[in-house]
Parts: sequence; C-alpha cells; structure tokens
Amino acid sequence: MKLNPTAVRRSKRFQVLEDRPVNKDGFVHEWPEQGFIAMSSPDDPLPSVKIQDGRIIELDGKLRKDFDMLDQFIADYTIDIKSTVQMMNMESLDIARKLVDINVSRAEVLAVVKGLTPAKVVEVLNQLNVVEMMMALQKMRARKKPSNQCHVTNVRDNPVLMAADAAEAALRGFDEQETTVGIVRYAPFNALALLVGSQTVRGGILTQDALEEATELRLAMLGLTTYAETISIYGTESVFKDGDDTPWSKSFLASAYASRGSKMRFTSGTGSEVQMAGSEGKSMLYLEVRCIMMAKGAGVQGLQNGSISCIGIPAAVPSGIRAILAENLATTMFDLEVASGNDQTFSHSDLRRSAKMLCQMLPGTDFVFSGYSAVPNSDNMFAGSNMDSSDLDDYLIIQRDMMVDGGLRPVEESQVIEMRYQAAKTMQVLFEELAFPAITEEEIDAATYANSSEDMPKRNVMEDLKAAESVLKEGITGLDVALALANRGYHQVAERIFNMLKQRVAGDYLHTSAIIDENNIVQSAVNNENDYTGPGTGYRMSDERWEEIKNIRQAISPSEY
Repeated sequence: MKLNPTAVRRSKRFQVLEDRPVNKDGFVHEWPEQGFIAMSSPDDPLPSVKIQDGRIIELDGKLRKDFDMLDQFIADYTIDIKSTVQMMNMESLDIARKLVDINVSRAEVLAVVKGLTPAKVVEVLNQLNVVEMMMALQKMRARKKPSNQCHVTNVRDNPVLMAADAAEAALRGFDEQETTVGIVRYAPFNALALLVGSQTVRGGILTQDALEEATELRLAMLGLTTYAETISIYGTESVFKDGDDTPWSKSFLASAYASRGSKMRFTSGTGSEVQMAGSEGKSMLYLEVRCIMMAKGAGVQGLQNGSISCIGIPAAVPSGIRAILAENLATTMFDLEVASGNDQTFSHSDLRRSAKMLCQMLPGTDFVFSGYSAVPNSDNMFAGSNMDSSDLDDYLIIQRDMMVDGGLRPVEESQVIEMRYQAAKTMQVLFEELAFPAITEEEIDAATYANSSEDMPKRNVMEDLKAAESVLKEGITGLDVALALANRGYHQVAERIFNMLKQRVAGDYLHTSAIIDENNIVQSAVNNENDYTGPGTGYRMSDERWEEIKNIRQAISPSEY
C-alpha cells in the first residue's frame, strides 16, 4: 500500500492551535459507568413519587425499604408531600418554560419546585440551554441585589499582610471575605486579621475562616468570624460515609451555628462524587441536586456550589460548564442563597475562564464568586481562584462594558494605600494590647505597599503560633478585641466589631441571602426579595451605582484632551 504523503507532515495551523493555552487543559470523553457525564446519565433514575399514610413510600423508582440515607432525608424533610403528586404530574417542559417566562412569578415557580423529586428537577433542567438558564437565574436568585465574596489568604499566614489585604478587599466592594490557613495553628490569627482588616474600612462585612469543623465552629462561637460555608455534603451515601458524616450530623452542626446567631451555608458541587470514586454511575447534576435538596431539608440559609474544588472534572466533559450553571440555578429554585463558585482555577485559557464566569456575573447571583482571589493566586491557599487580584481591572471594565453589577467598585490607589496602612496599624495596636509578638513599623510599611507575601519581612513563626494558640486557650472573644481597640482609641473599628456581635443577638442575618450594608442594615431575601418579572423589574442599577462603576481610573476625561 502506498503511504499518504500528508500523513507524516503537520499542519502549521494545528501546531499553532496546540500551543494555545486552552490545549493545556484536560478533556475526556463521557464515561457514564464512572460518573464522567454532566447532566444525563443512562443510570439516572426516572422521576416518580408515591405517598401512603402521609409519607413518601416511593422516590424516583425506589421503594422506601430500599432508600439510602439521602433518599430518606430528602423524602422526610425536603419534598412537600401535600403538593408533590400534583407537581410531579406536570410536564417537565412546562415547568422549564415557567422558569424563563416573565409572566410567571418567582413565588409560583418555588411552589412547584418544592413538590419535585431529584430526578424530576434534573429532567426540568435538561430542557434548558445556557441562555435560558441565565434568564431563569436572574429571576430565581433570592436577594434582589447581587453581591460578591473573596478569598484573602497568604502562604505565610502573615497577619499584618492579611489585615491589609482584607481592608483593600473591603474597599473594592466585597461583602463577604473568606480565609484559610497554610499552618492550621495560625487559624485564630487569620480570623482576627480578617475581622480587623475588613472592619477598618466599613462595618457589616461578613468574614469566615475555613478549617476543620470543630475549630471553625469554635471561632464562630468566640465571635471572631461571622459566617461559615465549608460544611461539605455529598450526593451518594458511600461518599458521605467517607467523611464519617450523615445528613443528620450536618444538620446538627448547622443548628449549632444558628443557635449562636451565626450565618452558615453548606458546600457541595458537581464532580465531588467522581473524584471520590463514589458516583454510582449517576450524572454529576443528579447527584448535586440531591445535595441541594438535603441543604433545603436541613434548613440552612444556602449553599456554596458551582463544582468548587472539583471543577476540573465537570469542566473536562461535554456540557460540564452548563451543568455547573444548572446546579447554581437549581439552588435558587429551592429558595436558597447561592454562592456560585468561580472560586477555583480550572483553565489555562483566559477566554474559557471568562466565559465560565459570565454565566453567573451577567444574570447575577447572591455571590457571583464564592471566592474571588483578592490576592495573587500564588498566595491563594484555596489552590487559586478563577480570577485573582491581577484580574481586578479586567473585571471592573467588564462591569462597565456590560453595565452589569458584579459587586465591585473602582478604587483610587491613594485610597488603597491609606486603608492598608490603617488596617496594619490597627493590628499593631491590637497585638500590643493582647501582648502578642510585636508588629514592627517595617512590617506596616511593607504591608501597606505589598502585592504578595514575597514583599513582607519574615516573622517569628514559633512565637506567632504560641500567641495564636492562646486565643483559643484563653477564649479571647470578639468583645475582647473590640475592648482592646477601644482602650487604645480605635473607637470606630471597635464599634464596628461590636456591632457585628450585636447582629448575632438580633439574628436578622440568619435570613436567606443576608448581607449587611455599610449602615449596618441587613439586606436579605426578606426585605430585599428578588421580584424580577421582566424589563423594568428586579434589580436595576441606581444612577449613583452606575456613576461609581463607569468611572474607572483608566478613562480619559474630556478636560484632558
């Protein structure tokens, strides 16, 4: 046989394409048996429900005697047995059309969805394309005003830098801030730095420290953090058991936060069951919908989802990014707050990661990111976010280009320098009052102008760790922090921290989708409910907000022509 002379030559165009960043990403064909399928596995159950003597005896083709613990929890605590037979008899296509129909209110859709089973919800979502999902998300988001959350971490757990970065993030508009640790014993310092740094700029910013569950809860009870979200749940029984957990144990943990007036939501996401080899051949979306329905049954305020740290898996299969949008939408369909991912790096392609982000930014969610990296990704201890501090100008200009509110605001360099200095100085004073290792003027100067932890002088780690551990041993509380700052004349920051403690007594920010504005007023799905029913309704940017968004520092003024 004569060889094809073109077989050994390479197309120069293909060689150029192979060098593009997107071709550094990983992609796989569907493999349903192992769960590598986004939205519709041949092993997904068909929708069904049967009621007998006031309880569900059949759920998605499975009899009650065969229920696993997830089925039982969803059947007993989530599905509305009064309406389920009626709602399950509706055509899935008709329900999907209600989601995008501006003449059908959000409340009417919620009434339908509470009677659906997990398989029925997936069947409804499979009727929608990406644009229709975005239309539905704009209507179904619980809080009218969208918002944003950020990560503030650094590889050295440097508390001075962390406080300065938290202050800058607050100035840029993030309503929630999340940190975690490189060394777990640093956890109390990190919580303290985030609290002090954020409140230096304005009151009302919610902060959390993502840790193992016992320490995370302890810090919340001490008043050093004001919310929690890294309480993970999973879509199969085997994976749930891997963590020695059950839906009931997670619910008990949720009630512990609520009993102390602290906001909390669960975390889940497509791909986690595949990553832990426990998908049972089901689609990623079906398993995630089970998680969403468990969160609803547990009574938590919301859910952080959008694949989160497992995004590499759905992003590798066909329709995977669509499935992530679908899980965000499904969360809102159950009247839960959604912190919609975008918190993990997943692609080398700027085009691809922007396209992913726009699915949540354009319709708006309760938190467009559940962790925009407010620091360089090299300092991000959550393994890097979809966007980091080097992307801030791009993000602000996309807001301006699209006239869309992504939750951030342009800032002046001089404002940032001033707030970073104030936060670092406040930490210096606090450390003196609590007899912690001294913060030097050199550290304050470095933190004021730093980009990353590489710009910071090194601290004595052992002395810092001893002091950090004393926070838990001695039970230093948020009130102690406020009093220490007040004693040194830092009354404004002290009052803001004290106000955060008062919010926990009032309990208003336990409402769904709660954030606290600069006037210390809770904005939630109760007093700021999304009422979108088409053009002219729902969230509309005020003239003041548009002036803020459009006036980026790069724009040339007519007076400069």
